[in-house]
Amino acid sequence: MASAAQRNIRSISYAKYGYIFILPFFLVYFFFQLWPLINTFILSFYGNGAKADDFVGLDNFNALLFGDGMGRTGKAIHETFVQTLINTLIVWIGNFVPQILISLLLAAWFTDAKLKIRGKGFFKVVMYMPNIITAASVAALYLSLFAESKYGPINHMLLDWGVIKEPIQFVTGVAQSRGMIMFIQCWMWFGNTMIMLMSGIMGLNPSLFEAANIDGASSGQIFRKITLPLLRPILIYTMVTSMIGGLQMFDIPYLYIKGTQRNQFTKTVAVFIYEHFREKMPKPNYGFSAAASVVLFIITIILGSICMAYNRDEDEARKKKERKAMKKKLKEQAKNNLGGIGI
Repeated sequence: MASAAQRNIRSISYAKYGYIFILPFFLVYFFFQLWPLINTFILSFYGNGAKADDFVGLDNFNALLFGDGMGRTGKAIHETFVQTLINTLIVWIGNFVPQILISLLLAAWFTDAKLKIRGKGFFKVVMYMPNIITAASVAALYLSLFAESKYGPINHMLLDWGVIKEPIQFVTGVAQSRGMIMFIQCWMWFGNTMIMLMSGIMGLNPSLFEAANIDGASSGQIFRKITLPLLRPILIYTMVTSMIGGLQMFDIPYLYIKGTQRNQFTKTVAVFIYEHFREKMPKPNYGFSAAASVVLFIITIILGSICMAYNRDEDEARKKKERKAMKKKLKEQAKNNLGGIGI
């Protein structure tokens, strides 16, 4: 039994030092992320600036989503916004699907102990390298390689080989430009996705694979029955992060242009926001940019919530619900017991 002197000794808590260490992050987050986010919501209810006489309420949202109000301007804004939203989804899905398939195949290949591949480190570095190259450099590289004139390297080579008779419109063509942006995005990010999936596979219990090998399971069966089900959390995480980045896609669609002419079928929502924030003449419209940002923010939350709900462990959710019901029942029983005791 502890003595009175031992009970009087005050315990030392170091929790406050943890708060001090994380304080710089929250300060930076508040000034550079949280306040701009709040200010975006405020600007979405105004026109060209947050002034009392420029308050328009929900007109910006009505124009973007339904084309109501503002006459021809509202209809034009609605059509443009819907087209950019469709472009964003098409380009994201078109680069995410091959990206996840290639990354998953390479991750399983590099982590298979039976293959004993030489130079794994070299291949990992080479495949990850496009991710650290700046988007401006990548866009300039592909614009030079896939120039639309007959003197462009790719077009010139295909013409010399007799594969094509006319230069391919890699920049201004609808399918060609979309395909190029999908390819560039996939090429830039598949290495990063591969590394994440490899870390997930290497974190799995090796005894599961050893037991499967002893039972005579093939590599395909091990991959389908063990690797994929256990990789579901990291796959969902990859999908959510890719979705957030894909919906905010800006640099490659914006930089992959010819002069100042932008293809309306490759313009994403982020490019739409930037154009109305910086480039629209005679003056920019901050309200449309902010309203489009809020709509994109809500869409991201909805899609992210759906992905996280799909990743929820049903057994754990059921047990949690049962524990809550049991606690509630015990509290009611305790309350009833106390109520029946006379004083």
